[in-house]
Amino acid sequence: MTFTFITLFREIMEGYFNDSILKRAMEEKRFTIDFRNPRDYTKNKHLKVDDYAAGGGAGLTLMPQPLFDLLGSLKKESPKVHIIAMTPAGKPFRQADAVRLSHKEHIAFISGRYEGIDERVIETYCDEVFSIGDYILTGGELPSLVLCDAISRNLDGVLGNQGSLDEESFNDDLLEAPSFSKPATFNGIGTPSEYLKGNHSKIADLKFVLALDKTKYFRPDMYKRLNKKGKQ
Repeated sequence: MTFTFITLFREIMEGYFNDSILKRAMEEKRFTIDFRNPRDYTKNKHLKVDDYAAGGGAGLTLMPQPLFDLLGSLKKESPKVHIIAMTPAGKPFRQADAVRLSHKEHIAFISGRYEGIDERVIETYCDEVFSIGDYILTGGELPSLVLCDAISRNLDGVLGNQGSLDEESFNDDLLEAPSFSKPATFNGIGTPSEYLKGNHSKIADLKFVLALDKTKYFRPDMYKRLNKKGKQ
């Protein structure tokens, strides 16, 4: 798997891959990353990549020419590349998307800046458009990293224990059950006794009940979907 980040600010993204699980995964060749800067493709003599939006309004918009040339070149190099734009106007990114996209060979993320990306770029080159929430950030770099993290951890060998994927939140519209570590009692607060008895069947049953309670409390929207599926 290859992840390409299309961004004006490579330096604020690279550090995310310098430690922990993702660094080890890259050293083991589970995936690779590279960066492309639209400024390297602009034909403007002042190296501009943005301009005022047509129709007026505040702020600047990333111009089509640098991104058209960049993405055209990328498509020639990697015909199977799956191009994703990050924008608050996109569809919400879900865990199911992370799992599905982990089967792609090559994903490129366009990180918008200023007031966004010229729509012609999205219509011509983008396979999908995603949002990570109903709020506005100063750029698409953080959302791009979020998607990369969520997707890459579903690749074989990235996590030390692949079985940990099975019980994660959002599988089957259910939040993950509460987790506890040692000691069994801390500050007078105990761990559910069933967790400590070693009966895995009973532990699984209790975790399911606790997961249902947690979903009902924190995500009533997901709990309603569970009711419709008859899984409550």
